[in-house]
Amino acid sequence: MSNLVWFRNDLRVTDNHSLKAACDREGDVIGVYCFDPAFYQESDFGFDLDFELPFTKTGKYRAQFIIEALEDLKKQLQNHGIPLLVFHKSPAQEFPELIKELGVQHIFLQKEWTRDEVQQEEKLGEALEEAGLKDQVKGHRVYDQFLFHPDDVPFENFNQIPKVFTEFRKKCEKQSEVRDLVNIDDYKQELPEVEQTELPTLNDLGLERFEKDHRSAFPWKGGATAAWERLDHYFWETKKLQYYKKTRNGLVGTDYSSKFSAWLAIGAISAREIYWEVKHFEKEIKKNQDTYWLIFELIWRDFFKYVSLKHESNIFQLGGILKKDYEWKSSERELSKWIQGETHERFVNANMKELAATGFMSNRGRQNVASYWSMHKEQDWRIGAAYFEHILIDYDVHSNYGNWMYNSGVGNDPRNRTFNIKSQANRYDGDGKFQNLWLQENLF
Repeated sequence: MSNLVWFRNDLRVTDNHSLKAACDREGDVIGVYCFDPAFYQESDFGFDLDFELPFTKTGKYRAQFIIEALEDLKKQLQNHGIPLLVFHKSPAQEFPELIKELGVQHIFLQKEWTRDEVQQEEKLGEALEEAGLKDQVKGHRVYDQFLFHPDDVPFENFNQIPKVFTEFRKKCEKQSEVRDLVNIDDYKQELPEVEQTELPTLNDLGLERFEKDHRSAFPWKGGATAAWERLDHYFWETKKLQYYKKTRNGLVGTDYSSKFSAWLAIGAISAREIYWEVKHFEKEIKKNQDTYWLIFELIWRDFFKYVSLKHESNIFQLGGILKKDYEWKSSERELSKWIQGETHERFVNANMKELAATGFMSNRGRQNVASYWSMHKEQDWRIGAAYFEHILIDYDVHSNYGNWMYNSGVGNDPRNRTFNIKSQANRYDGDGKFQNLWLQENLF
């Protein structure tokens, strides 16, 4: 009898409720991860375009980060006698045979609710039914990617989630508690006899290999080990957490912000773990507005997850959650110029070149290039969001589409603002250091 832990965007051993529940149940624990080909194909959110989008859902930067995270996860699981099986197939293709072979009776997984992830589960359900295994296996889904658990927020149902972030934040801060961490420190089993698997390469996934750009503001590897090394550096070694709010709008270098987003996106570290570490820092070193602001940003992350729980597939619709009927354009030429960093705005160009070369961009940069694409050029905001989905090393479906709606006048921004790009460049890059770093070819 075996318990299967289906890892998706929860690639960690610590504070993992699915893993903890599996370890608490009788039977061997086996981890599985699938590089589902559906997540590596072309974007398909129903665009009515005269051209094909020149990118896939998952690009090389995030794919490499996931591969590295799985290498790290595999090592950490082995310390507990738990194997990690990795397949370059969909769960629907791989799980039925695996369930028969290993005598799986329980599958533990993080609960997801967005389109692609739900479809993935539905296809698995159909495959299990076709194989006559539906009644043999029980699924255990848990919400495990929040700071404030859905059972603990002060709203009776998701329809009551406020439209405006400030109302959500204040209510949660006043009436909700962040849960304690769980662990499997004492768990150890004899390594089950299973056929070992190999991690795919970028080439196996249909992606090109790359060398990291030396200018990158995000030079780190995937995995919980790297995430905690980064946290130790930012909190305890340099103590830069105490200046977070003052520096978070920076553009150049590795330490202008925490840079936790990529590890959070794939669950190599949890929001709760970061929260309790901030609380520890506040007790031991310093408590100020800067330390609070990191928690503030974790609450923003939660808010976009609750927005997608409330509005479901509307976060992928042209009118967004406001169902606005704007006249959007879709120009292949404008898309190419935007992606290549060849617009008439130097600040936009520098940010887009950084993104193309590294898979990362500052928060300030993201707001400006999104505003330029959707508000200045009036281009279909979902195309910009789909490109970010492809290229960002820290892509998170809820934050990505939530922020794009917010910056495109179809989301949660009550002010419906448009960024003045030149004013933003003067304010945040007055000496031109960032623009010169990424637009060096324009200096001669």
